[in-house]
Amino acid sequence: MRAVSTQPSAGADPRHAIETVFRIESPRIIAGLTRVVRDVGIAEELAQDALVAALEQWPRDGVPDNPGAWLMATARHRAVDLIRRRENYARKLAEIGRSLETAAPPEEIADPDDIDDDLLRLVFTACHPVLSAEARIALTLRLLGGLTTAEIARAFLVPEPTVAQRIVRAKKTLATRNIAFEVPYGPEREARLGSVLDVIYLIFNEGYAATAGDDWLRPALCEDALRLARLLAGLMPKEPEVHALAALLEFQASRAAARTGPDGEPVLLKDQDRRRWNRMLVARGITALHHAEATATGAPGPYALQAAIAACHAHAYTYEETDWTSIATLYGLLAARAPSPVVELNRAVAVSMTEGPAAGLALVDALASEPALRTYHLLPSVRGDLLARLGRTTEAREEFARAASLTRNARERRLLLRRAGQTG
Repeated sequence: MRAVSTQPSAGADPRHAIETVFRIESPRIIAGLTRVVRDVGIAEELAQDALVAALEQWPRDGVPDNPGAWLMATARHRAVDLIRRRENYARKLAEIGRSLETAAPPEEIADPDDIDDDLLRLVFTACHPVLSAEARIALTLRLLGGLTTAEIARAFLVPEPTVAQRIVRAKKTLATRNIAFEVPYGPEREARLGSVLDVIYLIFNEGYAATAGDDWLRPALCEDALRLARLLAGLMPKEPEVHALAALLEFQASRAAARTGPDGEPVLLKDQDRRRWNRMLVARGITALHHAEATATGAPGPYALQAAIAACHAHAYTYEETDWTSIATLYGLLAARAPSPVVELNRAVAVSMTEGPAAGLALVDALASEPALRTYHLLPSVRGDLLARLGRTTEAREEFARAASLTRNARERRLLLRRAGQTG
């Protein structure tokens, strides 16, 4: 994995520079310490102690040539002190403390692969299925995204104490359940990798189309998820679904600038100015999708199929040029590979573009009794669009109004109400 410079620029505010370095380096530091102390919570505390030391010393003594190595060495020294102080620690931790005390901590990690291995272990630990989805997301953003508890709470519109409790419980669960700090292999790895990818995708989706609040987009969450996907692709270069997720997020992120208007209101896909799509991210998505295809040994996985759908949109320079036939086919494959009512709803949209709105409406109406879609605002939204295309304007207005009543996002609600008012 390519190294990233963490040396602050000259003239930067010392505190801001230190916090920036720490956000970049903290996942590696926590991962390395977790391998030593076998406890994510303790490792994070030690990393925070190193940050406090940096905030005290760097403004006075200057930033060291290798800030990351300084932070790691300081954290390891703190580990020695902590283990020495706590007499109720298990014998094994005491022995670890003595071995660390007799060996001077290295100023630099000799083998970059060791860092990558520890990071990979940290990814699988933070996203362990023993934790709830909410806990996995909070812990991943905390340990790997470098976000504070307040930042996570702000991003997901939940009280800060709620996020703090999720993180504390997650760490306690990992400790009390003796979750191994390791990368699983065989069937267990395949099962847990799905959890890791799903967490990153959920983080991205919350930034891409916020479920609640006043903002339609939360770019910082998209950026964090994209960074985590790229990190994972670098750590697991032979896993096709990892590359596929990275490709999907690159494609989706490429549209971000065109997805909102001047006042932050949502802009539908068909109305977006595609000249504002980020072609560099599109190119990255194409490259990642090629990696996914090159490493695949069987049928494409769910993220590979979703990435291929996103690629169809990315290759179309206008909405009218979209290859809806391929998209409908890909959604059919996705429905067979990973069946869900939401996939079927998306397939209905694609079918409506190839076979007409009546064909799409028949598929949507077949989903009306699905419990998972009962309060899903996009079901009446899609139905309203299809009814409008069929000239059934009164019904369409009712569906848009119902969709508006179901969404918790203020921007999206205004868009749906506007569509209801404009239909007819």
